[in-house]
Amino acid sequence: MSNLTLRVIVAIVAIPVILLACYFGGLYFFIFTTAIIVLSLNEFYGLAKSKSFEPASAVGIAIAALMNAEVYSTGLRNIPDLLVFSVGFVLLFELARKRDDKVRGAFENVGTTLSGVVYIGLFGCFLTALREGYGIRLVLPADRDAGMFIISILVTIWVCDSAAYFVGKSIGKHKMSKLVSPNKTWEGAIAGFMFAVAIAVASKYLVLPNLSIKMALGTGVIVGTIGQAGDFVESLFKRDAGVKDSSHLIPGHGGVFDRFDSLLFSAPFIYLMLKYL
Repeated sequence: MSNLTLRVIVAIVAIPVILLACYFGGLYFFIFTTAIIVLSLNEFYGLAKSKSFEPASAVGIAIAALMNAEVYSTGLRNIPDLLVFSVGFVLLFELARKRDDKVRGAFENVGTTLSGVVYIGLFGCFLTALREGYGIRLVLPADRDAGMFIISILVTIWVCDSAAYFVGKSIGKHKMSKLVSPNKTWEGAIAGFMFAVAIAVASKYLVLPNLSIKMALGTGVIVGTIGQAGDFVESLFKRDAGVKDSSHLIPGHGGVFDRFDSLLFSAPFIYLMLKYL
């Protein structure tokens, strides 16, 4: 079975499940976002371990999952308190860690543990807040609208990635970064941006009549710029670790972090756009 066939089969099975979780929300969406956070963070710590760092993986994953549960239950208001607790706990954990005759790796261990909590844990919480957050109800009052908005973001990201890939492969000549992601081109990125804006605006007229055109445009711009940047950020860590994929968990697709890097990176910026616009 070819890699392309395997990718298509996995997509046919997984995409309907993901879309249903987004549409119905509640516990289904909470399980979905928690799975993304936990599995992506585990892969992130795996990349760090390949560099001989020793992040407190179990601690970081537990904190990230706790933050997501808090956001699902009460919103974002208690997250600053949890972040303060997280920093102190991780520092004390590193202090208490059993060592050999030398103290070494403290900077790397604390840094990778906390960066994973913020980068994947905190950013992932904003995805939950987008679907279940109380403040979003002022912008998207109907529960169906919140679900369709998340679906529109996913579709926009998928179309953006596909456009960037196929246009870059067919006519791309100008490399964006030979060191971080040598196959990505400016031509592909521009195509991805244009398609992201077009799909986001189309979603407003097709399924999200309560969403303003300004917010639809903003969503497309964020996905087309910050979303693509999120893919580069993940690639930066993978190149440093010397691997192609964050894991081999999803047949034909790599890891969970590989599949949802753009979504994780875009979510907080989309949330802030909705909040302040």
